[in-house]
Amino acid sequence: MTGVGPLEPGEGTHAWDTPDPDVPPRSRSGLLPRLYDRHRRAALSTAAIALVFAGGGYLYATRPHQPPPPAPPFPSQVVDVAYLSPVLTPRDAAPRSFSLAVLVSVQAGPPVTVIRISQPYAGLSLTSAPAVPFRVAAGTARKIVITMRVTECEKVPEDAGLPFLDVTLRNARAIEVHSFIPGTRYAHALSEALQVACGNGSR
Repeated sequence: MTGVGPLEPGEGTHAWDTPDPDVPPRSRSGLLPRLYDRHRRAALSTAAIALVFAGGGYLYATRPHQPPPPAPPFPSQVVDVAYLSPVLTPRDAAPRSFSLAVLVSVQAGPPVTVIRISQPYAGLSLTSAPAVPFRVAAGTARKIVITMRVTECEKVPEDAGLPFLDVTLRNARAIEVHSFIPGTRYAHALSEALQVACGNGSR
């Protein structure tokens, strides 16, 4: 041979680094690689869906939470009972009875229902107009006429001191029995009414 150049393979021979076109490339051996090759698209889709769900769950768990609305106040915290004035007793009223007017007001919160009004003296009975139960809305007040009748003079005080009214209240939060002291004017009016009802040796 003469000349300069790369050696060419002889007849019936081939280069070691050239793949035989008739021989298919060797596939990866093993069960798992073959399964992955067959189901690679499904596996990738499943992984993508799992990532989406994981990201959505994280966003849901870390979202800002709205604080729950505050509970409504207890009825005794927003109700006030104030004395107004004595009320003229009608002619057909029962003997030894008298009437006093009070104002029931609700400052805030849901409506309050007055279920019962009572007083502590065993010798007195009490009714109201309007009759219980009645409702008072927030931001409003109702005039209530309380009529008392002396049933036993021996069981009522000559001087009422600082008498109170027991009022049963109900709203969306609770039912409470609360004692209200309508003030010194109410005490004076009640004492005078009791002295008139039980005067002249009636005790």
